[in-house]
Amino acid sequence: MSLKTFVKISAINNLSDARYCAGMYVNLMGFNLEENQPNYISPEKFGEITSWLSGLEYVGEFENSHPDSILETLKSYPDIKYIEIQEEIHLKMLVNSSYGLILKQNIKDVDDLEDLITKSQSYSDHDVTLHLVSETLHLDDSILEKIKALSEKCQVLLGFGLEANSIENIIEKTKIRGISLQGGDEIKPGLKDFDELADILEALEIDN
Repeated sequence: MSLKTFVKISAINNLSDARYCAGMYVNLMGFNLEENQPNYISPEKFGEITSWLSGLEYVGEFENSHPDSILETLKSYPDIKYIEIQEEIHLKMLVNSSYGLILKQNIKDVDDLEDLITKSQSYSDHDVTLHLVSETLHLDDSILEKIKALSEKCQVLLGFGLEANSIENIIEKTKIRGISLQGGDEIKPGLKDFDELADILEALEIDN
């Protein structure tokens, strides 16, 4: 079994999510490594979770940390292969590291997408993947066209507006590299209601 597109799962904080998503053959699994964040995963818990997994790569997710602090933190997480940041200014301090880079951007309006399009060649030149999220935009035709224009210039992971019944159409229209979905809290240890995450992953399954 495999999936029809590249998939990143963000903010994993429990073994139930991790094992389910690994079993669905997602590509990247993200863990929040900032101690002041609600979903922070310690090196010990990271090791406990990932010891059950195989066949995917791991992302260290950071919101505000300085690149020097990020690189120091990652010394305690040797299995991390990618860094996701939200501060664009920090990219130039990380492009020469040994890690793959993902820039998470919160899109508020069309102008934000236009701005990213103007910088897309630089992202491509430095092998930076854009992770787009939004709390305000809806994926109407005009927004889908802008995302398509962006994905034609650099690698894009779409992390908003995703539903099981339209996911394949969105991927086809935008030509994005893939999607990003959010992990969540367990109801109690070992018990997880996967809801939309599972619906979307199952809609993307390829039956071998």
